[in-house]
Amino acid sequence: MSFAFDLRDGFENFKDFLIALKEDFNNYKTIYKGRNEVKILNKNTINLVVKSFKKPNLFKNLLYFLGKKSKAKKSYQNAFKIADFTPKAIAYIEFYDNFFLKNSYFISEKFEYDFTIREVLTNDKFKNKDEILKNFTKFSFDLHEKGILHLDYSAGNILVKDENENYIFKVVDINRMKFKELNLNERLKNFSMLWLDDKDAKFIAKEYAKLYDKDEDICTKTMLNFSHNLKKRKNFKKRLKAILKGEKCR
Repeated sequence: MSFAFDLRDGFENFKDFLIALKEDFNNYKTIYKGRNEVKILNKNTINLVVKSFKKPNLFKNLLYFLGKKSKAKKSYQNAFKIADFTPKAIAYIEFYDNFFLKNSYFISEKFEYDFTIREVLTNDKFKNKDEILKNFTKFSFDLHEKGILHLDYSAGNILVKDENENYIFKVVDINRMKFKELNLNERLKNFSMLWLDDKDAKFIAKEYAKLYDKDEDICTKTMLNFSHNLKKRKNFKKRLKAILKGEKCR
């Protein structure tokens, strides 16, 4: 089995750890397991997060063989492009068998956050909710001003650290991103994956309009339309899936 990797400058002493990661991964503490798996550990006094990506199917492996970058590599490279907005990237590594990608990992420094934006959005009584959302809107605006479009900008991917009511935000799950100048629709549509209720959507839209010097009513209407349309599509897919499952059961 062969491998390819890259290490951040100054972390050359992590090379042996990186090469052994495939064999040692199961020894570390899991904090999330779904399509991908995320673990935490301490190495050389540094708290790390290691994300293992799902093994690609044959079609995706063909794409990787033809030059498409793996999710681990894209995460690592994107982290440098958005360094102010995401936890510090340390390394990535890919393991190959007969030229086909089998396992891939992205390693970053652990961001010691207090909550995600999901907890704020799902609790009307969350302490300082309006102030947090105001700061979150500014964080999102700064991302957009830098030409950064996070394609998985969901509530669980936005981490928040409370430092005496000074709120610091970081985004994770960064393998799917676009870098371009963003128009108003692209900016406001980016919030739709947060699954906002109308009250929070209106608040964020008005704050964003102030930052972007745009009409508040237009921003509010646009954001609500994007939010409602995404919810309709997602809910339709859920109902359709349930119907199809029911037919199979019968």
